[in-house]
Amino acid sequence: MPYIILILVLTLGGVGYGGYMYVSNMQETIDTLRENNAKLEVAIETSEQSLDLMQENMQKVNQANQQLQSQLQQAEQYGDELQSKLRRHDLTALALRKPKLLEGKMNGATANLWRDLEKDTGGDGDNPTPQWLQSDADTGTGSESGDEVGESSDSNSPEPETSSVN
Repeated sequence: MPYIILILVLTLGGVGYGGYMYVSNMQETIDTLRENNAKLEVAIETSEQSLDLMQENMQKVNQANQQLQSQLQQAEQYGDELQSKLRRHDLTALALRKPKLLEGKMNGATANLWRDLEKDTGGDGDNPTPQWLQSDADTGTGSESGDEVGESSDSNSPEPETSSVN
């Protein structure tokens, strides 16, 4: 009988120890799950904030896209106007009749275009008019016919090529 009591005590002790280990293990698992749950809640909050930020950025992109669409339409209208003007004017006849006038207008428009491009790309756009583009009154040099080409001190500026038509 003492062996039965010993076996019974050992069995109950083993069951008790097993239960204790099971509960301890469950407590550790619960603690780990709580920590993971807290991390997941932070991750969810972060992802929701990211989603909100992405939606705001998408709205900004859509607004910028609409603005660019509008500007594109305006640029296309302006291009159509310019094409219409060019069709109405006979630039060849004008160049033959008044080459100096046409050369000055074309060079001035080109210089203005380069200034605008410089402004659009972050420059100040306040560069002086190139020497070759300045009028006779500005420089005191040049020819009346417009057939001569002045030299520019700016090595990056193109020199206009003109030829006389007989």
